[in-house]
Amino acid sequence: MRSSSEFTVKTFPSSRLFTLDIGKLGMRKHHIKAVIEVDVTDSRAKIKNVRNRSGKKVSFTSWVLKCIGQAVEEHKQVHALRKGKKKLVIFDDIDISIMVEKKVDDDPVPVPLVIRNVNTKEIPEIYREIEEAKKEVIRDESDYVLEKNRKKEPIKLFAFLPQPARLFLWRILLSNPHRVKRMMGTVIVTSVGMIGTVNGWLIPYSIHPVCFALGSVVKKPGIVNDAVAIREFLQMTILIDHDVIDGAPAARFVSRLSAFIEKGYGL
Repeated sequence: MRSSSEFTVKTFPSSRLFTLDIGKLGMRKHHIKAVIEVDVTDSRAKIKNVRNRSGKKVSFTSWVLKCIGQAVEEHKQVHALRKGKKKLVIFDDIDISIMVEKKVDDDPVPVPLVIRNVNTKEIPEIYREIEEAKKEVIRDESDYVLEKNRKKEPIKLFAFLPQPARLFLWRILLSNPHRVKRMMGTVIVTSVGMIGTVNGWLIPYSIHPVCFALGSVVKKPGIVNDAVAIREFLQMTILIDHDVIDGAPAARFVSRLSAFIEKGYGL
């Protein structure tokens, strides 16, 4: 006797093909992976105080992006891009790509937003760009990158190609550091904590030289002034391209970023 069950067939969105390609290319990267926890108890209190006293628009995410931008500015080689076999291109401007969830054909899709010159912007300005991106209407997958005055890319045409052809084109595109920076920035941040509470660490794949995966903020015991207290910790994963920076300077970068976050930099 044959059993039957109900099911739904959906069209595979073109945007998912980019995820497949990035996963394939990201596996070839030699990323150092740092899985850390950072005490954000005092910094979250400062953010709340800034909102209440000054009325400035500041979010936890916009502030973390500012901390990252400042740490990268002080350790610029961490976001360097290779040019050929023997050269590195190290940019002064810090362009950070973040993921903003949008509806495309009634399906939730993470859409990249490139925030330019994060190292020179104030936190409220970063916050405003994120909020404007959240309100932006996505008509179809041709609007796959949220950035004003951006030239539309032929995404649907690209999606018709088989993956080997797409990967070949990706390698051509990624061979030019200036094109890479223009297309997707040099730093990427994905925040699972913005979507829901996940007690753990996300370890992504990435084609960027430096990648951050922000998890949830969890409460647990911590040591403050030699006493145990309940503190709030941000769970964070950092991927750093070992081809462009050695372990020691990478560790100093992570240490500097942790200090910025714990001390409430810019607040």
